[in-house]
Amino acid sequence: MTGEKAKFKAPPPVADINVTPMVDVMLVMLIIFMVITPMLSKGVSVTLVQTQHPIAMQAADKSDAIVCAVTRDGKTFLNTTFTQPEDMPAKVKDLLANRLDKTVFVKADARARYERVVDVVDNLRAAGVDQLGLLTDQAPEKGAAPPAAAK
Repeated sequence: MTGEKAKFKAPPPVADINVTPMVDVMLVMLIIFMVITPMLSKGVSVTLVQTQHPIAMQAADKSDAIVCAVTRDGKTFLNTTFTQPEDMPAKVKDLLANRLDKTVFVKADARARYERVVDVVDNLRAAGVDQLGLLTDQAPEKGAAPPAAAK
């Protein structure tokens, strides 16, 4: 190479697909969904009463299910909206207007006053609810370790 200029050649094109950016994006999306999914639970969170032989009610998990909740401190919610028990009949009638299945689910905190739960049930009956589902949890088996105490 005495008088000639050295010619550098570009490396040949790579025919493989680079999947690293796609994997990075998918892992970030997975983490986001894992964090957000528990927050998307329907209605208000309460500690349900535990029973020995609960009946599975898959209809309560549907997106259009009507769920009334009574919290530990006696507050009542229609789905996620705070509602006074006396205002519930009018609102439930509106929700049930065009439905064939007139089932409403009630979930009450295990430590809620029974009087508040009865008020909610009475008001739902006044609204013309045909079927009422009371949501409970499965009680732990005898001899099983007790669940960790929530703080």
